Amino acid sequence: MGIIEKIREIEAEMARTQKNKATEYHLGQLKAKIAKLRTQLLEPPKGSSGGGEGFEVTKFGHGRVALIGFPSVGKSTLLTMLTGTHSEAASYEFTTLTCIPGIIHYNDTKIQLLDLPGIIEGASEGKGRGRQVIAVSKSSDIVLMVLDASKSEGHRQILTKELEAVGLRLNKRPPQIYFKKKKTGGISFNSTLPLTHVDEKLCYQILHEYKIHNAELLFREDATVDDLIDVIEGNRKYMKCIYVYNKIDVIGIDDVDKLARQPNSVVISCNLKLNFDRLLAKMWDEMGLVRVYTKPQGQQPDFADPVVLSADRGGCTVEDFCNHIHRSLVKDVKYVLAWGTSARHYPQHCGLSHVLQDEDVVQIVKKKETEEGGRGRFKSHSTAPARISDREKKAPLKT
Repeated sequence: MGIIEKIREIEAEMARTQKNKATEYHLGQLKAKIAKLRTQLLEPPKGSSGGGEGFEVTKFGHGRVALIGFPSVGKSTLLTMLTGTHSEAASYEFTTLTCIPGIIHYNDTKIQLLDLPGIIEGASEGKGRGRQVIAVSKSSDIVLMVLDASKSEGHRQILTKELEAVGLRLNKRPPQIYFKKKKTGGISFNSTLPLTHVDEKLCYQILHEYKIHNAELLFREDATVDDLIDVIEGNRKYMKCIYVYNKIDVIGIDDVDKLARQPNSVVISCNLKLNFDRLLAKMWDEMGLVRVYTKPQGQQPDFADPVVLSADRGGCTVEDFCNHIHRSLVKDVKYVLAWGTSARHYPQHCGLSHVLQDEDVVQIVKKKETEEGGRGRFKSHSTAPARISDREKKAPLKT
């Protein structure tokens, strides 16, 4: 029996099992088994050289955005409208067969936009090159899920289910659970608040399913069984997602208003070029990019080429800013002057831990190099104390 057949058999067993207090331990073990099988499904086959038929492209710019959706929802047209890069668009499905990159120039930054082939139901099991599409989307900073506004809401649920099956968690934060494996000592279970979804016995059974018999487990929130399994697996990625509803020109204004009021949603029309500015502004807010301008001493700030920082790519502190310029700059910094919304007064003396905000201006003051003592023949490069270095034999004078 293959892995996919095992997963379907366990899912069928979960479907016919009633949910009550007596069966929650059994259902928890079944969920752990499915998670282990899905992880095995994503692993490359044994004996493979590692090379695949993926269509990964080189990272470029200050951020990466992936377009995900069913075939023929307007992903290629949206890429062409936003970036100017030609991506073939036609009235039949699966027009795009590979990954096509484009660059969005917005707010003095360059954002890479990836047009991926459409995915179908069963993509997490490998149908329609679904695994390659999802693998590329995992490497992006944010996901744009393009949906057809004239279709049913079930498409969004199907896509979310396929992405969650391979470890992508959309618009969720990591669970506040501390988990660490140990060599000895058994399982230590603690919680900082009352738990309503899991108990100690259920956690023991799930850990034993993973053959973990020595570990520390601390719950800092009222988490569920799925959250605990995600922490144990350790390969989940939590990403922000914007739901983009295209083709709003073919539905009524009441339906457009209903879609636009949903959280993390933007309505557009590629045919009439409607609401693109709102989409770009929403994308910019979700990515959280921070532009920092440099100011040389005694000169005006350079507003032409900012240093772009991000909390997802390194951080937004002064130390991250220095490392972005050069790795050796941090040890030469004496102090930093900052102007902008992060400063309490202008200019503000800052340390390396100061958190910068968008459109801040930064001036770095470096330490002065001190010359070593001594003059002429008696100039010493020794690190010993002065009274000892004076006694050292100097090189003879050249005549």
